Amino acid sequence: MPLGRRALLATIALATTLALTACDPAAEGEGSPATSAPASPPAKSTVSTPPAVSTSPAVSTSPAGSGRHTLTEAATAGGLTKATGAGAVSDVPVDPGEMRDGMHLVVAAYDRAGQTSGRRILFVGVDGVPEDPNRRREHLWRGLIDYALQNGSTGTPTTAKPYPPGPFGGSLECFSLPESANATDVICGWSDTTTAAVALFPRTTPADAARLFAAMRTDLEH
Repeated sequence: MPLGRRALLATIALATTLALTACDPAAEGEGSPATSAPASPPAKSTVSTPPAVSTSPAVSTSPAGSGRHTLTEAATAGGLTKATGAGAVSDVPVDPGEMRDGMHLVVAAYDRAGQTSGRRILFVGVDGVPEDPNRRREHLWRGLIDYALQNGSTGTPTTAKPYPPGPFGGSLECFSLPESANATDVICGWSDTTTAAVALFPRTTPADAARLFAAMRTDLEH
């Protein structure tokens, strides 16, 4: 065989041997960087726990006072005098809701200083409320609106607005039943840890009714 041809065959054989060696995993060794890629870390969850959603009605006033509070039929409340005799409340004009053991209902009419006739301020309240007192106040509000519209009040109730509740804290809100610019009846209500109460104030303003209701509260609640 000519020398040139032998050299060509030898070169081809050497190239084949090198190629086979490069394809052999054993020749590279197990776990070498060329053949083992680092394992990818497990993917983290992107789903977060949603925040808790409050189902309680919004209350827009100062924090409620602590402890159990009770109501009383005060002879005077906020400078007003409890009506007696023919002017006294003879029945329960507003449905107070379910009354359970340990609860106490107070219903009274109050006269302004020097008042001898006309519509009186009507107060309705309950203590020992086992459920959310705000819900009981809403129930009392609905009943007092019906009573007012059947006994001299007119108009559509406005949106309730918060006012300073006084030393017992909780929530005190008032809204009006407007008849005209100069004739407005107002309904107020408070609620705290254990009591809920409402009152109808004939011919006044929400701000004045709220101040008077807070003053009455200091005598009616203990």
